[in-house]
Amino acid sequence: MVDGITPNINLGERIEPSKISTFNGPVRMKSIEQPETPDFQTVMGGLVEQLNRDVSAPDQLVEDLMLDKADIHDVMAAISKSEIQMNMATTALGKVIQTYEKVMQISI
Repeated sequence: MVDGITPNINLGERIEPSKISTFNGPVRMKSIEQPETPDFQTVMGGLVEQLNRDVSAPDQLVEDLMLDKADIHDVMAAISKSEIQMNMATTALGKVIQTYEKVMQISI
């Protein structure tokens, strides 16, 4: 995933002793006081940037193919990957718009 989007949680630091013995002594996980999760705008911005990089990646491979520096299989795989990602993004955008329309129909 894109840096800064996934929460940084170190499970090793959260382990503490407990009364239940499971392996090499009893352990229990500490609670997370303040989860480090970015806001919605940061997450969506990171996903859009990643999509833009992945969709534009085949362009360089096509240029390399014309200069006989790349394999046709790599180019086709990159094009297929970008096509699938664009389809997924379009579907997700459609679902977001449907959800927004449903929320707007709710009367207060």
